[in-house]
Amino acid sequence: MHFALRVGYEGFARLARIGTSVAQLLPLDAKPIRALRARGGIRDRYRAWGETRRDPGKALLWMHAPSVGEGLQARPVLELMRQRHPEVQLAYTFFSPSAESFGRSLDVDFVDYLPFDSARDGRLALDALRPTALVFAKLDVWPTLSAVGHARGVRLGLVSATLASGSSRRSRLASALLHDAYAQLDRVGAVDERDAERLVALGVRPSAITITGDTRYDQVWQRAQHVERSSPLLSRLASSRPTIVAGSTWPADEAVLLPAFVAVRRAMPNARLIVAPHEPTPGHLTPIEQWAGGQRLRLNRLELADGSSDVVLVDRVGVLGDLYALADIAFVGGGFHDAGLHSVLEPAAFGAPVVFGPTHESSRDALILVSHGAARSVTDASSLVDGLRNWLSDGNARAAAGTRATAVIRSGLGAAERSLGLVESLLA
Repeated sequence: MHFALRVGYEGFARLARIGTSVAQLLPLDAKPIRALRARGGIRDRYRAWGETRRDPGKALLWMHAPSVGEGLQARPVLELMRQRHPEVQLAYTFFSPSAESFGRSLDVDFVDYLPFDSARDGRLALDALRPTALVFAKLDVWPTLSAVGHARGVRLGLVSATLASGSSRRSRLASALLHDAYAQLDRVGAVDERDAERLVALGVRPSAITITGDTRYDQVWQRAQHVERSSPLLSRLASSRPTIVAGSTWPADEAVLLPAFVAVRRAMPNARLIVAPHEPTPGHLTPIEQWAGGQRLRLNRLELADGSSDVVLVDRVGVLGDLYALADIAFVGGGFHDAGLHSVLEPAAFGAPVVFGPTHESSRDALILVSHGAARSVTDASSLVDGLRNWLSDGNARAAAGTRATAVIRSGLGAAERSLGLVESLLA
């Protein structure tokens, strides 16, 4: 990294570190404030674990994933490591507050937020964890932490690595900031050949890359195969009614989805909607409740809902992956929001045809599902109504699309095993 850029980057990380103290005094609950507040005392937490729980006689695998999506790629590798190598200690870090509950659900020895990427915090984290290998998920490589780890002889890896053609990481500034970090990676498991070519352009050495696939395919397939349909939640919501499950929606998605659902019910009065907003905050949930009241729809929040609810409003996180088991059709949010499309693989693993908005060009999985006739992209409420009606009214077409969706998932299985082999080589 260029000297001036490194100084500026280090300065920004230190400012963020100072912000953690300021955030403790703020009453706000916005995600950036929560991210800062959660890092209060982080040095002490790392240090305490290193002094009391780190076994110096064991290797340690440290996996980092910034948010839940990347965490889903790390989880199959961590689970296989726990099964095959119980002698190895496992550490997992994340960046976003949205991943906190997910991180706590993992069977690992240490879990916490990643400190801000300053040299001092990087050294402290490495002193505490003393990792044999540090493996990032998808693309999120931190330059200072990687440099400090590389200098100490920590083996560096990247799994389920993918890079969209229009990614901002291909910009000149990002390249200058991250090139050295990508060049220091010892092993990289790319999702496919096109990703491998783009990763080389970022700085990854060609000799470090192997094609391993995307571990999320194994993760979503395993969850779909082992979901407990007799669980209290799913059995209470079970119904023969035509069901649309809308997951990870934003207000921009709901502005299209909710009117479309009303139009669908004119032709199919028995249709119902299960909607899980991406951020189930009061400010996001209340407008949906007000809309349902205005349409005279019976809306219940998740704990009070049953098969008779016209609209089920999911007001907590962590259950969407199971709720897709109830879907005749899945609507995935983000396609009408500038944050980008959320995961389309979870509903596909349950054999549900998928519908989403126009902003999906950077989603490799969405493009694959569309090309196989297992998903549709819509541009507005009118086209969404057409797409929902067509699949809901034609059971054979819907079943065929669902079969194609599961075939896509099956074609991607095995990535977890291949990624485990890559991680094992780093630990060796």
